[in-house]
This record gives sequence, C-alpha cells and structure tokens, in this order.
Amino acid sequence: DRITGLSPVISIEQKTTNRNPRSTVGTITEIYDFLRLLYARASDAYSYASGEKMVRYTDNRIVELIGEMFHGKRISILSPLVKGRKGHYRELFESLRRKGFISARINGEIRDLVPGIKLDRYKTHYIELVIDKLKVGDVTEKRIHDSVITALDQGDGVMMVIDIDSKEQRYFSRHLMCPATGISYNEPEPHTFSFNSPQGACPVCNGLGEVSKIDVDRIIPDRTLSIRKGGVVPLGKYRNIWIFWQLEALAEKNGFTLDTPLEDLPEESISKILFGSDEVLKLSNTPLGMTSNYSLTFEGVVSFVGNTEPANGNGKDGPRQKIQFVNFDTCDECGGTRLKKEALWFRLDGKNIGELASMDIRELSQFLDGLEGRLSDRQRKIATEILKEIRSRVSFLEGVGLTYLSLNRGARTLSGGESQRIRLATQIGSRLVNVLYILDEPSIGLHHRDNQRLISSLQQLRDSGNSVIVVEHDRDMILSADHIVDLGPGAGRHGGKLVGQGSPEEIMMTDTLTARYLNYRKTIPVPEKRREGNGKFIGIRGATGNNLKNVDVDIPLGAFICVTGVSGSGKSSLINHTLHPFLARRLNGSGKNSLPCREITGTEHIDKIIEVSQSPIGRTPRSNPATYTGLFTDIRKLFEHTTEAKIRGFGAGRFSFNVKGGRCETCEGAGMKTIEMNFLPDVYVLCTECNGKRYNRETLEVKYKGKSISDVLDMTVNMAVEFFTNIPSIYNKVKTIQDVGLGYIKLGQPSTTLSGGESQRVKLSAELARRDTGKTLYVLDEPTTGLHFEDVRVLLDVLNRLVDRGNTVVVIEHNMDVIKTADYIIDLGREGGREGGFVLVAGDPEEVAGCAESLTGNFLKQELGTR
Repeated sequence: DRITGLSPVISIEQKTTNRNPRSTVGTITEIYDFLRLLYARASDAYSYASGEKMVRYTDNRIVELIGEMFHGKRISILSPLVKGRKGHYRELFESLRRKGFISARINGEIRDLVPGIKLDRYKTHYIELVIDKLKVGDVTEKRIHDSVITALDQGDGVMMVIDIDSKEQRYFSRHLMCPATGISYNEPEPHTFSFNSPQGACPVCNGLGEVSKIDVDRIIPDRTLSIRKGGVVPLGKYRNIWIFWQLEALAEKNGFTLDTPLEDLPEESISKILFGSDEVLKLSNTPLGMTSNYSLTFEGVVSFVGNTEPANGNGKDGPRQKIQFVNFDTCDECGGTRLKKEALWFRLDGKNIGELASMDIRELSQFLDGLEGRLSDRQRKIATEILKEIRSRVSFLEGVGLTYLSLNRGARTLSGGESQRIRLATQIGSRLVNVLYILDEPSIGLHHRDNQRLISSLQQLRDSGNSVIVVEHDRDMILSADHIVDLGPGAGRHGGKLVGQGSPEEIMMTDTLTARYLNYRKTIPVPEKRREGNGKFIGIRGATGNNLKNVDVDIPLGAFICVTGVSGSGKSSLINHTLHPFLARRLNGSGKNSLPCREITGTEHIDKIIEVSQSPIGRTPRSNPATYTGLFTDIRKLFEHTTEAKIRGFGAGRFSFNVKGGRCETCEGAGMKTIEMNFLPDVYVLCTECNGKRYNRETLEVKYKGKSISDVLDMTVNMAVEFFTNIPSIYNKVKTIQDVGLGYIKLGQPSTTLSGGESQRVKLSAELARRDTGKTLYVLDEPTTGLHFEDVRVLLDVLNRLVDRGNTVVVIEHNMDVIKTADYIIDLGREGGREGGFVLVAGDPEEVAGCAESLTGNFLKQELGTR
C-alpha cells in the first residue's frame, strides 16, 4: 500500500554490464580519467625517433643557444614548411615570393623562388624556407633575434639551424620537440591520452586495441574440395547465382575450373577468390539468358559475405555472418594499448600510460606507493592531489576483491559479479551519505578468501551513514548482517510470506529453511564414495592463454569435476576459453577461437560438448522458458487436437504469438506496447486490445481443460506439472524445469526478466530433457548463482543424474557445498592475475583439503570438518 521513510536509492544490479568495446575498468571507475589528467600535466615527453627527452624553448633561449652552439660559424636559419608530402606547391612558392622571401631549401638543395616555380606533384617533397644566412659573432644579436622570430612564425613554432660548412643541423621549437630529429608533439591535453578521442586513438585500430583479420582456414577448411562441391564455406555448394558465374569467369581467366580441388590452385588464385581482382572478367551465356558479353571486376568472397543481405531483410546478419570467418588480433601499431604512438612517449617515472593501464590493480597500487618521492619538484606539486584521488579509487577496488583486474580490461569481458563490485567500489569512492543502496548478490564470482573484504566494504558504506540492503544467499554475508528478512516458506505461489526477521541470532533460533541451513541442522551431505570416473581423460597440455603459465592438466571423464581457485586465478581461461572453444570447434563445428595451448588429447572419448552459460536465453520479451525448451511446440500441438480447434480448422500455427492469424495484431503478439521515451528508457504498457493475453478473441475461445493458450502461458511450472500430468511429452519437459528448482517461474515469462542463474537452469533443463549418449561433456560456470541452500541441493541432484548416466560435468565454482560433493577438484592459484595461472593441486576434495598452499583447500578443510 505504501513505502515510507525512503531515502534516495541507488540500485546496483548484475545485468547492467556495458557491452561497448570502448568501455574498460579504467573508464568505469574514472581512474583512467585521472591518469589522463596526470599525464597531461606532469609527464615528461620523449622522442619516438631518437628516445631523447623532448624540450621546449622560449624565443630568447633559442637566440642564446644559437650564440653558444654556433659561435664563429656560418649558418642558415630556416623554417620547415613541408615534411614528406606530395604536391606541386606552386601557390605556396608564389605566396612566399609576395612576402619578400627569395630562396628555399627544396629536398636538400637551396633554390631561388623564381616566378612560376613548381615541383613534381607525384613525388614526396621536403621544403624549408630560408630566412637568413649569417656568421654568428659577426652580426648583432638583434639580427639573430629578428630572424629567429620570423623563422618560428613562418614554421608554426619550429625552426632549423644548419651549419653551412659542416652541414650539421639542429631544430628549435616553442613546442615539445626532439632537438636531434625535429619531431615535435602538440602540447599534451587529457584527450591526447584518450582512446575514445581522435586526438589520442590509435589510427589503425581506432582505439579498440584489436584488429580483425580474415581467417582463411575458416573460409576454406577443406582444400581437397572444389568450389563446386562447397570448398568455400560461406558460399556453400554450386548454385545458379551471380557470385558463382563471376567465379567461373575468374577461373577461366586464370586457368582453372570450379571443379579443380582448391589444394591444386596457386596462392595467387586463392587470394583472387577471397579478396577479389582488378582484372576485367567477361560473363557470357549466363543461365539468365544474357547472351551479350558483360564485363566487370570481381570483389572477392570476403567482401561478398560482408555485404550479403539476410533473408529477413533487416541487414543485421550480413556482418554477423562475416564475423564467423574473422579473428581478432592485438593491434600491431599500438600493441593493444589503443593509443597513438606519440601518447605512449609521455612518461612518469619511466612508465607510459599504456603500461600503467595494463598493470593489475595490485601492481598499480605498488607503483603508486611513494611515487611522489620519485618525481621532480614541479611534477610533485602538480601530481599530489591527482594521485590522492587515484589511490583512493584503487584501494576501493582492492577492498572488493578485484586486485587481479587491469584498467584496460574490457567491460564486456567482466562477469556480472565483477561488474557489480566495480560499480560498488565506484559508489564507495563517491562518498555519498544518507543513501539506500540495494545490491543483488554482490558475492557472485567471489572466492571465500575475498568475502570478508567485500563485507568490510559494505560495512564501510553503512558506517558512512548509508543503509545497505543486500539480496544474498552466501552464509558469511547473511551472518554479517545487522538485520535479516527471510521470505518463504517455498518458491512461487508457495512463497511470498515473511517467515522471519531479526538479527542473525534471532533468525537462527527459528525453524525456517534458511535457519536450518545456517545453524547446520540441515546440510548438503558429502557422498560416501567418490566416483573414480571411467578411466579415460581429456588432457590439456601447455595452456598459456591470458595468465595461464604453461598449464598441464588431466580431466577424468565420467565424473563430477569442480574447477576452483580465487577470482582471476585462470579458471575461465582454462575451461571457458581454452577447452570449450577447442572441443566445440572439433565436435560441433563452432567458429569460436580458443586460447593457445600445445595440444588437447582424449577428444575421441566424447561426442558432444555443451556449455550451459548464464547468458540470456533470448534477447527479446518474445523469448520465454516454454519456447526455449521446446515445450511450447508440444502445447500448441495439444491445442491443435482439441475438438474446438478441429471444428474451426485451427492448426498449431494459430496458437503461436509470433505468427499472423491467431495473435493480437495490435501488439503483434507481444502483449505489451512499447512507448519510446527519447531520452529515457522505453516504457512497456499492457496492450489495450488483448489486455496482455497476446492472442485475438477467436484463438482464446479454444480451451483445453477449461484453459486457453494464454492461461497456460501464465501458469507457473509447478502448476503446469499438475495440469499436464497425463500428457507425457509435455510433462517430462516441464518436470525437468521443476527439477532444477524453477517451479516458481511462469511458462511464458519473458526471458529478459530472468536472472543469469535462472537462464542457466532453463538451459540445463532443456539439456536434461534431451536424450544423451552418455559421452557428453557439460561445462557450467557458477551454476549456483542466485540459489538458496535448498536450491543448491536440488541442482546437485540434477547434475549427479547427468554424471550417473556416464556423462562428465565440469563446474567452475566457489560454493563450498558444491566443491565438497565433487568427485575431483582442479584448484588454480595461488592468487589472481599475474600471480595465478598455476595448478596448485588436483584430486578428490580430501586431497585438496590437505594442500597447505591452496586457499580453497583451507576453507574446504573447515567445510568437511562440519559434516
């Protein structure tokens, strides 16, 4: 009815990770903005050509230096006008003549500026205007001073002095300049160091740090095939279409046919097929009946794939199809720093801004300690306040357990928990008071070692005069709270009641399900006997991706395996980015690239790999658990066979909200109308025509057991299990969703409203409902996300059912209840980032608990001791 006493609210969710490739940890936390300011105001510049320190001179100082360096010598004073550019420069010479200048040094030769003088427009030229010739010591200082001023004005702040006899030359500048080579930099500004600004971004990768390169092996994976038989994968087998007619003409011109195996073609011909050719091809007697010759050049298969318009006509799938055949490599020009080379030659204490951005937070913190003592007096005055701001933000990141991240880490590579903790650290840094913070499971992805640091950060927010509400399942977090609100007793329609509230001590004295787990009256049991596996292994040898240090590890098949270690220790690099992409490419034909490793053996022992990730099951509200699991197809067929549907002639398609006919056309089956708010997020309102039911009146009149298709979509999974008990094809699928602990969600619930953990369990239920061969490898990344202790128990039952059928389940996990029940543990560490990437111990939980070096083992020993 009402909410009272509400202070300003800041809600920090998991789902708001920025997918923009330009967003990094440094930009989110604003640390990089302060670093840019620091380098713009306090850094020293060096020449990228000679490595010498850049200097800037006043006009009077230049006059003094000329007197000192060239005393008694004959010199020419010149203004550089053109450096290595093409053109005839007739207008430039005429303009200089009108100003009264009589000669210039053109490509190293002094020439008079006669009327009509011009150069070869297609050659590269160097032009310096001759201002004066004199002997230092024989002329007045005023003459030298006037010539210097004129030279600097004409040369845009830069001038040259050449010893006429020895040909020695020196540069002088009002700007930052290398005295040896004459290279000058603009005065540094914060945008000089921004990869999101044209002034700072690397010109090759446009500030992204990586460039795309076509992977020829993906476009032509099997060179024994010919073009006609589908050797060029994006085109498929021969069809009577324009691209193949062009290829026929190209083949005829280059002495091969479409039936020639690609392995027999020279590299020059392969290059023409892929990237096109400027040679003119003649197409004649094409299947369209074109009898006259038609001349054109061939653009190449790569260009064709990128420009192909998809069947739906929205233009989105062409570029996406091209991405399948592209590798993204580190930019050679900037080395992944994203910046122009000039920006990387500004240094503080010997480090450029790119080097600082690539350090992990722990290393950056060590570099910043005592930095003032290593700076000059001028730099120290400028840097002190800026460094204070940087240090405070770095310490907040350390406080939430993110010491292994670097500032240049892309935001889209962060997990939900990492991005949430980064925003939490940013909020702590903002030092707001009297604010209500709402966090959704900030402990996700955090090792038990770092839990206490996160709890301390939250208590710091509280002690600053704020209120902190945390939705959480972690035991340590719950027991550290000042006040607990426990909802239940079950989920879905069995929940929604306040079953307990009070301090942790008061909650533990109640008999709620949460209380029973908190005080160990109810626990997840450790299995009496660990599975040995089926005696076969998948071996990873020499994995070196990201922070992995030449890792060798064997994964036993036919067992339940946990990969553990502190955040950033290399778990995802080893499993999600090395093992999974390699096997997916080998077994499923996926186009994903894996991180480097020497070899992966034992792949013949499995026939399928399935990754059950936390990514959304669909990007639009039209996607829901019923459509994703295939349940909706069976439900529509059931409605098709009702008497009413047969009388009206309704097929299964009539009951789809994505197809014209049965759906409400006002909202096109969405049930909602989208109102665009320009500068605010879009607002969704119920469709006034169908009232959110998605279908038109005629479709809703068809009922099964008194329920319309809309009523069925509105059922929770628990209700559907009871409703469809007698329909095995539907019951088995919906029961599987219930078995993974999702009995409370609705069949038609939009996928955009599901959390990452819920999406993962929907995927898991879809896999469970399929028949497996007993030789499948399942990979799950933190499946306990969003799960209560009881839900974890249910999930473990499901995963163990998969293993009992002979399959292998590999889980990346921090939850001790899962780790202690595993058959085999691979523990990485010891720390995160650069100090991680080693396999500390591999074996059953008891072996890992006995490893003194393992941080996971220390906590596991306590957990096993409580059983």
